[in-house]
Amino acid sequence: MTQPVLPIPAGPVAPPCTLVIFGAAGDLTKRLLVPALYDLAAAGMLDGSMRVLGVDRAEMDDRTWANGISRALHDLAADPGAEFNAGTIREEIWGPLRSRFSYLRGDITVPATFEALGRRLEGSAVFYCAVSSRFFSPIVLGLGRAGLLGESEGAFRRLVVEKPFGSDLASARALDAELLSVAAESQIYRIDHFLGKETVQAILALRFANRIFEPVWSGEHIDHVEITAAETLGVEERGGFYERAGALRDMVPNHLFQLLAMLAMEPPESLAEKPVRDAKARLLAAVRPAEPGDAVRGQYGAGTLNGEARLAYRDEPNVAPDSAIETYAALKLTIDAPRWAGVPFYLRTGKRLAAHRTEIVVTFKPASHPLFAEAGGGTPAPNRLILQIDGEKSVRTEFQTKRPGPGLVPASVAQVFRHDEFFQRTPNVGYETLLHACMSGDATLFQRADSIEAAWAVVEPLIEAWSQGSPELYAAGSDGPAGADALLARGGHRWTPLGDDPDARVDGGPVARPAA
Repeated sequence: MTQPVLPIPAGPVAPPCTLVIFGAAGDLTKRLLVPALYDLAAAGMLDGSMRVLGVDRAEMDDRTWANGISRALHDLAADPGAEFNAGTIREEIWGPLRSRFSYLRGDITVPATFEALGRRLEGSAVFYCAVSSRFFSPIVLGLGRAGLLGESEGAFRRLVVEKPFGSDLASARALDAELLSVAAESQIYRIDHFLGKETVQAILALRFANRIFEPVWSGEHIDHVEITAAETLGVEERGGFYERAGALRDMVPNHLFQLLAMLAMEPPESLAEKPVRDAKARLLAAVRPAEPGDAVRGQYGAGTLNGEARLAYRDEPNVAPDSAIETYAALKLTIDAPRWAGVPFYLRTGKRLAAHRTEIVVTFKPASHPLFAEAGGGTPAPNRLILQIDGEKSVRTEFQTKRPGPGLVPASVAQVFRHDEFFQRTPNVGYETLLHACMSGDATLFQRADSIEAAWAVVEPLIEAWSQGSPELYAAGSDGPAGADALLARGGHRWTPLGDDPDARVDGGPVARPAA
């Protein structure tokens, strides 16, 4: 049974500061940042003097902005489909927090905006760029010219930059150079909200806290790995953004590579900030640049999803009628490390696919002895470990047992750990841990420049190759283009179908469930 939603377990209180949000009127602020702040306040993890200062071009005052934020927060809490799952807003929590919200109307291209901001600040501050990536440079340089990133004893100044961090290797390096011209590396927090998800952080515990997994976590036992981030949504109202980015830039060198790093990195010396980030950086540096022949790009055409007709990507608002932008990307990667010799890693992401699913599927090699085949029972199916990152958060192990009846006939069965059946649910939009960590000066879950540049270097050959030609079409509501299936078939593999029901019986065997 699903557990009730409870506040985040109390943790240490973050040091007092002012959180300055550039893009205060935007979707990210309303849908994720403010709900995360509410969750932290409910857990007692925000200092009572912490302030929030929104900066945007919209014509508003303190009261107007706070009222709009409040309406959005209540609407999200009442929406069972929203990422924010608090249920109801407790006014004894929200009221005091809301009272510390203020607003500054300003244009980030005008120096006077930063001068006015400086007059509103004292003590520690975190500057959050909740804006389109093209505005990162004006904000960062404006803060630097106004002297707002200078730190003094007892007062920190930190800068949070959302993804995408650059659009290729050269632009990522250029942006880093701009940031480092006005701030120290220790002040820069490059955020990827995937690292705020409990299920992503739990990969470390799964790997390194369990003797049954770590000894077999290598190419000696693992046959191949799939990492999937599939969406049923189309581009919605983001056609203009997607025409510049595409699926590869939007998802692969950030979200999917973060999952890859957590899954494949060597054990860090400790769980402290530097060892963990060093281990991730070494792993990403060991990934070979992607081969265009080992990658597939697709674009959704018209189709049917959940019984409803869906438009083709080229018919969506703000999309060119002859667009060659990909809405789907799949690639095969190789890691030059002894642990992963001979193991292909298959990554895929796309929009308007058959199911919403973020998962990792680890398929192990066949049993090393042919006993069951010799006994006439057939070749047993391989063991699999499936990590469901989103939706029904779970870990599923598929293994073999004897089918009841005469003879030694193997049957596949599954054991499923469902997060919400073992732990009481807590509100989590993925930003609570990250915001608290930034205020507290812990960069463990944030990306470092070397990791970002290593990721861009891997996909750089695809960016260049895909600047010409057109993507392969796939029907909305399908599993993606046929070329992606052919990519795996060349290695004797196949994707885990998106339409698979995780609760379905496996090869006739029941799904094992925890005791009530």
